[in-house]
Amino acid sequence: MSTVNPRRWWALAVLAAAQFMVIMDTSIIGVALPEMQKDLGFSQGELQWVFNAYVIAFGGLLLLGGRLSDLLGARKVFNAGWVVMIAGSVVAAAAQTAWVEVVGRAVQGVGGALIAPAAMTLLMMLFGHNPKELGKAMALYGAAAPAGGTAGVFLGGVFTEWLSWPWVFIIYVPIGLATLAATKLLPSVASRRGSVDVLGAVAVTAGLALTVFAVVRAPEVGWGSTGTVLQLTGAAALLILFFVIQKAVREPLMPLGIWRVPRLGPANLAMTLLGAAWIPMWYFLNLYLQQVLGYGAFASGAALLPMTVLLMIFMTAVTARLMGRFGAKPLIAGGLLVLAAGLLWLSAVEPTGTFLVDVLPASLVAALGMSLAYIPAMMAAMSGAPQEQAGLASGIVNTTYNVGSALGLAALTAVAMSQGAGEPGNLPALTDGFSSAFTGAAAIAAIGGVITLLLMRGDKAAAQAQAAPASHGEQVGV
Repeated sequence: MSTVNPRRWWALAVLAAAQFMVIMDTSIIGVALPEMQKDLGFSQGELQWVFNAYVIAFGGLLLLGGRLSDLLGARKVFNAGWVVMIAGSVVAAAAQTAWVEVVGRAVQGVGGALIAPAAMTLLMMLFGHNPKELGKAMALYGAAAPAGGTAGVFLGGVFTEWLSWPWVFIIYVPIGLATLAATKLLPSVASRRGSVDVLGAVAVTAGLALTVFAVVRAPEVGWGSTGTVLQLTGAAALLILFFVIQKAVREPLMPLGIWRVPRLGPANLAMTLLGAAWIPMWYFLNLYLQQVLGYGAFASGAALLPMTVLLMIFMTAVTARLMGRFGAKPLIAGGLLVLAAGLLWLSAVEPTGTFLVDVLPASLVAALGMSLAYIPAMMAAMSGAPQEQAGLASGIVNTTYNVGSALGLAALTAVAMSQGAGEPGNLPALTDGFSSAFTGAAAIAAIGGVITLLLMRGDKAAAQAQAAPASHGEQVGV
């Protein structure tokens, strides 16, 4: 008989703090980007690597982090993740050149890829004995994500305005050390035997990185150039190799049978397109506020707070109730279409615009769409998975969101650059470039909404399909 951990709620605080920090790491750098560009010599097109280096490493290695957590023990991997995160933060804070900054951000992403799945495993160990407690713990853990995003936007502005941009990374050092000191509250699990699909992890991460690199460089060297064609061909070969490896190895990172789970495919496609629309909006809105409207770092962070507060309120207090009444499919499709409407509104920005007219209302509409779609898409992807594959389904949907974020930002940066965003100081050209990026993001979100309506089964249909016995004795997910 398993014993209940008497310190489980204190342990949850440690895990929620980790979730808070991992998510904050994607938002805190936003308002610091223009200052980092000036100090480190990033070009307008290269600046996205400050974000994408983290996202590619984080998304590409999440499944590997989950596998290592299963084999080596979740607490050990959680601790290792924080050591790596601290090391990456030190490198990023001390960087004097653009490439060192990108390396630091990639190392941070590796740390995040170890922390996030280990934290989820530990949470299940602490609260899996009681469904009621597990639901409460998951709600508190989930609320840490939008709270981290909100705090990141605000703190990024504070640090950049009144200290300097390296402080957006320095902050992780004392917090990381404090978290490591508190991990004695977490349960310890012995390691077990098994193999690690390192080759598969390297193939998918390298394929994603090469794809983004090719898309970033294409506007400069030409989409039909030999370099671009070779890079995209190499990226496709690496991604195909990943799937070949998954089919061939005994213990793959991603058993391909998981894709038989009802709604997993459409939900992951929706998450990919959601990330591809939302993250570029957040990125270019920061640049519009500072490079066109002339906002300082703190004012820019404050301008984004209404959007992030709305996200936090809806995700924690409203969306779950709406799901209970309407199901996942209408919320995912509707949320993506509302996001598209907000992005299309943002595409009307002017060089002489104002926050109250050009930014606030449109950003709130976009945030409403995001808050409606994100949690239902996450739950739809996981709801049909057998219990023993719930962690895998969670890892896949987190990976697809991050992959979509990286590819969407790369593609829409190329669009923005081709329409004038590469001319710092030329406000009409910058605005045209940012407007084109918002328009492209709106198209991506709208396509996601339509695809969800066409491909995703409703909750009732999915439940019936899951309950029905598989033909010829075949089990779903095997």
